[in-house]
Amino acid sequence: MRLVISVGESSGDYLAAHLVKQLKNTHPNLEIAGIAGPLMVEQGVSAWFDVNELNVMGLQEVLSHLPRLMRLRKNFRQRILDWQPDAFIGVDAPDFNLGLARSLRKQGVLSFHYVSPSIWAWRAKRAKKIARSVDGLLTLFPFEPPLYEPYGLKTRSVGHPLADDIDQALQTRDKDLSDQTTSIALLPGSRSGEIERHMTLLLDTASKIQQTKPQAHWVMPVVSVAQQAQINSRWGQQLNHLNIRLVPGETQSVLLDADLAITASGTVTLEAFLLGCPQVVYYRLAPTTHWLATKLNLVKSQWVSLPNILTQTECVPEYIQQDATPEAISEAALGWLNSPERIQNYRGLAKQMRETLRAGDHAARTIIEWIQSA
Repeated sequence: MRLVISVGESSGDYLAAHLVKQLKNTHPNLEIAGIAGPLMVEQGVSAWFDVNELNVMGLQEVLSHLPRLMRLRKNFRQRILDWQPDAFIGVDAPDFNLGLARSLRKQGVLSFHYVSPSIWAWRAKRAKKIARSVDGLLTLFPFEPPLYEPYGLKTRSVGHPLADDIDQALQTRDKDLSDQTTSIALLPGSRSGEIERHMTLLLDTASKIQQTKPQAHWVMPVVSVAQQAQINSRWGQQLNHLNIRLVPGETQSVLLDADLAITASGTVTLEAFLLGCPQVVYYRLAPTTHWLATKLNLVKSQWVSLPNILTQTECVPEYIQQDATPEAISEAALGWLNSPERIQNYRGLAKQMRETLRAGDHAARTIIEWIQSA
């Protein structure tokens, strides 16, 4: 059996690597290739193209890279057709993967998508087009499959491997409970555009919190050593002044030890939540993207962060665009640090959600079932 998998960022690499591992447990001779990240390569995926080829976000970034992305998709499509796989699986990156899946499906390639686009948050009308693009959709969250029922798309909720991994991490947790130092994690986002928009905000926020918590211990997890070097070259002096330590490739262990996280909206908000790490969520879109989203009324959700969406409560404070200021974020951060009962309630919600989202090998079993029944 041959599969092609396409991912567009580190969170997709994580999900795809978990899927590949589970697939190979039952089908060790499976051949898998595609657009891959380092975690997928570790699991034996042949990387035709690197995940960083797709790692752009926001209208301004996508437009500037559009000719290159179109060429990449054309070349990738032809390579898939030449290889004749049993199925194509797009993992997240919907703007790239769904168009490719639709094109491949017309050529007779069985096509699936793993991770529902956030139709419950914005651009809800995409559901109909998604249903025409793929033969089946795997979702992470149980509230998502009913959204596709009106369009007849075969859809199944398979949980999130983060819930399994975090359960295991919490059981082996080795934190020194006698250490009274307050540890605060600062997360600017994984993409270069996010870091550019968020770094000054985080540095100013840390400076404000330090006025009240001068002994706070600051850690900034980053995706890679290369990203660490890029950030240091631009903001190294300010980071040193505030004693902020950059840690590459260890986001989960940083969040496991942190008393609080100040987190750019994205998958990492779910990771922090499932770990029971209190957090303040913020985000700044590129100005053009924000203006269009507002003018076209594209955003439908009351909240942007996954903890709030999943619990349907404001269990974490959110500050978006002009509301994301050092004053607002630092005040919310100190609010967490001064509320042990609130933290206890939050961790109770996190435990419930870990149980709800356990994934096991559900995604892999579903993929095999759908291929065999096609």
